[in-house]
Amino acid sequence: MSTGPGAGRFDERRLLVALFGAGTAAFAQLYAPQSVLPDAARELATSASATSLLVSAATLGLAVGVLPWAWVADRVGRVRAMTVAMLGATAIGLVVPFAPSFELLVAGRAVQGLFVAGVPAVAMAYLTEMLIESGAAAAVPRAAGTYVAGTSVGGLLGRIVSGGVTELFGWRAGVGAVAVACLVATGAFIWLAPRDRGPQAAAGLPDAPAPDPAFPGRGAPRGRLGRFRALLNPRLLVLDAQGLLLMGGFVAVYNYLGFRLAAAPFSLSPGVVSLVFLAYLAGTWSSARTGRLVLRHGRRRVLIVSTGVMALGVVATLSGRLPLVLAGLVVLTAGFFGAHAVASGWTPVAAPQARTQAAAVYNLAYYAGSSLFGWLGGIGFALAGWPGTVGMVLALVAVAAGLAAAVLRD
Repeated sequence: MSTGPGAGRFDERRLLVALFGAGTAAFAQLYAPQSVLPDAARELATSASATSLLVSAATLGLAVGVLPWAWVADRVGRVRAMTVAMLGATAIGLVVPFAPSFELLVAGRAVQGLFVAGVPAVAMAYLTEMLIESGAAAAVPRAAGTYVAGTSVGGLLGRIVSGGVTELFGWRAGVGAVAVACLVATGAFIWLAPRDRGPQAAAGLPDAPAPDPAFPGRGAPRGRLGRFRALLNPRLLVLDAQGLLLMGGFVAVYNYLGFRLAAAPFSLSPGVVSLVFLAYLAGTWSSARTGRLVLRHGRRRVLIVSTGVMALGVVATLSGRLPLVLAGLVVLTAGFFGAHAVASGWTPVAAPQARTQAAAVYNLAYYAGSSLFGWLGGIGFALAGWPGTVGMVLALVAVAAGLAAAVLRD
């Protein structure tokens, strides 16, 4: 990175814009089918829980892929790994929606998820290391929030574009259109991303990481055994649990709320249902703001309060009045993305000698939760309707908050 006057700020800005584009490209494709699941279910003659596999298969592929992509990034460099991942995911995204059978659709989405994994597996470690090496370690919480804001914009873009195009040309064209839009975001990343120092930096060699500012005085683990031991730190395990539980509940709400809104008494069309995902803008706002709140109040407090906000939003969606349901979705989304921005940004900072591996394990837990509980929410929906899904989500949120309160310390 350039070290001339003002260059640090310029490079930081380029880094943030590039990662915003990467988050958009990855997560738009990951969640593109979510707003059109009721239409897909009608065409494919599948149940709500089975159709949700179009989302869960991709997130499961992502969960499986994060550790291999972390290994790849160690050997070829983080920017190169992310570039290959985004190009591969976009290429598959242009083809998969037009697969002739449900089984091929699900398999193709799983493969697409494997490629998408290259972004979250590497992005937070790349961001953290670039800022620390440039002497801007204090900017990490704010920058992490900006990256998470990009992921929320990606999720919103995928749902809005697919839902709008579905109204005119069907759900397959809607999902395919998202991949076309992601080519632009991928190009922005390739053009703007500052180069990392390549395989040597990514490998976590002794000269690459800086001491952990969150835990001063703590000795950094050395070598592969040290990095593995660092990943078993109770704080890291609880941060991983935040991703597993909160993401699982969040995806369950978004997977099955569309089915509720498409049925009586709401009876909304696919295009209108897709507009519900404008609630994601609350996540864009909260995740970008989280960094400032962390500097003022500390990570632990912001994480627990954000989790409580998420719970309030979930309860509000039980209402039979559409305005209250939508308000609850906005509150839920703001709380979730605030919590995720804290937990995901805290993870690589808490593991200075194993940043890539720690971020990868967090994402493994995060998307495993999305796949598992995103599917189990449908079982609750089938057994007890919307209250069944909400009950599961509230249980997940309660466990996450309890673990954070008991174990985490700033």
